[in-house]
Amino acid sequence: MQLSARNQVKGKVKSVQTDGLMAEVTVDIGGNELVSTITRGSAEKMGLKAGDAVTVIIKASEVLVAK
Repeated sequence: MQLSARNQVKGKVKSVQTDGLMAEVTVDIGGNELVSTITRGSAEKMGLKAGDAVTVIIKASEVLVAK
């Protein structure tokens, strides 16, 4: 699948925690973590589980850089 989003990072799922209608997915990207909240249905449809290789796609109106 090709996407226009340029901010794509490959990583591995560290954990998937579900609560009600939502799922919190923690992805390890080279020793750092990104956390995404998605619908439980999406997590189940993709069969997300710890150890899965995934691509995190960041599409936001603002991306801040700090030093």
